[in-house]
Amino acid sequence: MILVHHLNNSRSQRVLWLLEELALPYEVKRYERDPRTMLAPAALRQVHPLGKSPVISDGDATVAESGAIVEYLIDRHGGGRLAPPPGTPERLRYTYFLHYAEGSAMPPLLLKLVCDRIENGPLPFFVKPVARAIARRAKSSFVQPQIDQHLDFLESELARRDWFAGDAFSAADIQMSFPLEAAAARGGLDARRPRLTAFLARIHARPAYRRAIERGGEYALR
Repeated sequence: MILVHHLNNSRSQRVLWLLEELALPYEVKRYERDPRTMLAPAALRQVHPLGKSPVISDGDATVAESGAIVEYLIDRHGGGRLAPPPGTPERLRYTYFLHYAEGSAMPPLLLKLVCDRIENGPLPFFVKPVARAIARRAKSSFVQPQIDQHLDFLESELARRDWFAGDAFSAADIQMSFPLEAAAARGGLDARRPRLTAFLARIHARPAYRRAIERGGEYALR
């Protein structure tokens, strides 16, 4: 039985969704973020030394990192589902977006989150004006332009297809869901990019997505 070490409001929601799409049996062990720091609890370090989520246990195997988990589940349990055939142009696109999601799309969104917390969080009064001015300048001059560049690129990639790897839904779309949901929550993704907005509507309407939300609990990115 696959065990998902599931942290609330995290990337592990994608793992639950993939398992639902593959109709694989699994169990969920829940972990809650610290409400003040939003960090994962120390108990996760007993599963993996970095104490991060997602992590899955499958027999003797413990697998961390979203992309590695997706590849592991598709290769070991997918049975040819949710991945284009090897050697095809679609498979190349699939591999690209499977890794692009975390390698390229997420870093500027994480920088935006950090800058937002510096700008809006509590700070000593004598550093507050300077720190907030630096955060605002970083966002306007570098972070948001980077996010916009990625969103424009992704909007163009869906001009001729509904899904990132090709005409068929794949695990690459599951992997891409997190940065796009994060962009909708805090990165400026809105109706100005109708293809990406429609992509989010399509994935949110999938029965497996909704079942994963039920299994994982409340899911909100801030």
